[in-house]
Amino acid sequence: MKNTLLSLLVCAIFISCTKARKEILPIPSKEPSEAQLKQIERKYGMFIHFGINTFHDMEWTDGSKPTSSYTPSTIDADQWIKTAKDAGMKYVILITKHHEGFALWDSKYTEYDVATSGNTTNVVEEVAKACKKYNIGLGLYYSLWDRNYNADVENVALDSSYNSYMINQLEELLEITKPYTNIVEFWFDGGWVKENNRWPINEIYQTIKSQEPDCQVGINWTIGLPGDPDYHKVIPEEQQEGYPIRYFPSDFRLGDPFLPKENDPKIFTHNNEEYYMPWESTVCISKRWFYNTQDTVYKPIDELVELYNVATAQDNILILNCPPGRDGKIRSEDIQLLTELKERLNIDS
Repeated sequence: MKNTLLSLLVCAIFISCTKARKEILPIPSKEPSEAQLKQIERKYGMFIHFGINTFHDMEWTDGSKPTSSYTPSTIDADQWIKTAKDAGMKYVILITKHHEGFALWDSKYTEYDVATSGNTTNVVEEVAKACKKYNIGLGLYYSLWDRNYNADVENVALDSSYNSYMINQLEELLEITKPYTNIVEFWFDGGWVKENNRWPINEIYQTIKSQEPDCQVGINWTIGLPGDPDYHKVIPEEQQEGYPIRYFPSDFRLGDPFLPKENDPKIFTHNNEEYYMPWESTVCISKRWFYNTQDTVYKPIDELVELYNVATAQDNILILNCPPGRDGKIRSEDIQLLTELKERLNIDS
């Protein structure tokens, strides 16, 4: 009898462990999943580029700028999210760590973060709180490329340590935001600096999906070429149905700042299976991603109307970038344009 009970217990533990280890993967389909439909219905959101680059008039810094140079006079996350809400946007995507590696939260895995800077506010947490307040979706951007922690991208021997570092930081982001709101989207960037098989894409996907099952995961320059899945870069005009998914598993396609082509294909392949993948356009409202003192030319309202119509047709999505300035606030010009665009398009809040 004891042996039977012991055997049953061992079996139960084995089954439990097997279930715990079961991979979460996209289901092959020529139609959007329920989570993809939610993303398509969100349709319109705001990209929030903010970080150490904001204080150097540069789009990409190299990880050597001192954290003391990050000195926002305030972090008005409430204004950022209210602006998006008032514009009729359904979610935001916050830069949490760009290519230089500066983290907008207090990460225990690096000192290159806000905790050692001129303003120690946990920006990720403040944005999560504001998203909850205004009932708007939270998306997070995270750069795979890290020029501070993993500058030597040619050295394959460093991959294992850096991959663990990324997973640990993603766990931190999930933990920070969990008390406030769900994450609807993770936007990954910088994958082109290494061969795609050197990134822990599956582990990243499992880490996110195990805690946020409906969160849509996308990696910039998602699609490769037949016979060369790692080819960089395949712009939307060149993409055809059946082309290989460069970063699998993932849920949607990216390639900034391009718009989808007419008759945008939706079906792409991995290991001879077909997967539905919508396109998300990410475009600047002015000229630059990050705030820049020389960035004073904005897209005309007629261009923004056309951009919105093209980007959101064919079950695709538009993310419009509106970078906060050094005062920690979104520029008044952005707010004025967003208000006018909402009126022109008759978008509901």
